[in-house]
Amino acid sequence: MKESSVSGCPVPPEQQPINEYQELTDAWFFSWARLEGQSYIRKLVWVWGISWAIAGPVAAASFAPPKYPFQFILAGGGGATLFVALLVLRLYLGWSYVGSRLFEETIVYEETGWYDGQTWIKPPEVLSRDRLVVSYQVQPILKRLKQTFGILVLFVLIGSLIWNFL
Repeated sequence: MKESSVSGCPVPPEQQPINEYQELTDAWFFSWARLEGQSYIRKLVWVWGISWAIAGPVAAASFAPPKYPFQFILAGGGGATLFVALLVLRLYLGWSYVGSRLFEETIVYEETGWYDGQTWIKPPEVLSRDRLVVSYQVQPILKRLKQTFGILVLFVLIGSLIWNFL
């Protein structure tokens, strides 16, 4: 459900940052970033497992599993991790965009199309509300996504180190 428009706000409702935030929280994919710990990890592991459907055959073509089992596992796991990293990156970009729109003092919007862009300066009460949403809702999500990306990079680095000893 979209929040009602701010009185006197010329920004179309679908371009108001608070409504963009609400759309993101309701969206199937972007809501993953708001899930509780185990559910969030389960979604990422699910994507990693499904990604093996693509990464596994590519790894098998490069490293025959019976002959090079460890290389096959590392290459397939690394390829599947790439898909998860891209997913986390997409989540981060979406949440970051909405967070920046909420945090900014001015909003750039289009009245009817790309050719008639306008700027609206948020009143203090709207700016305060939006910045509270950023502080308590969006920033924790961005922090979690950064940590997730860091863990994925760590997995790839550990896999690379193991690869060097094979």
